[in-house]
Amino acid sequence: MRKAVTGLRAWLVQRISAVYMLLFILLLLFHFFLDPPHAYLAWHGWMKNPGVSVATFVFFSALLLHAWVGVRDVVMDYVHPLALRVSALVLLGFSLMAIAAWVVRILLTEYG
Repeated sequence: MRKAVTGLRAWLVQRISAVYMLLFILLLLFHFFLDPPHAYLAWHGWMKNPGVSVATFVFFSALLLHAWVGVRDVVMDYVHPLALRVSALVLLGFSLMAIAAWVVRILLTEYG
């Protein structure tokens, strides 16, 4: 049976995802500082690069995982009625899965 992401694991997920997101954003800013896209086609061409698409997918995966752990911890700490807590976590889970599906759709249809 798979263990839930709690305690040290949740802390590690938060820190590792935050570091990856920071490095990705710095790389993105550095790239656009050196070679800013002057038109949509330049941006689209850069995003069609498989390395950039994979890095972007990992970025959004890290972002959604980071959001799940953070908001889940807040809900578990501050929402005390069990039914309301479960409802909030289910709503959060479905919302993050919908956002993940949207990101995958964008990356596969536009840049794949």
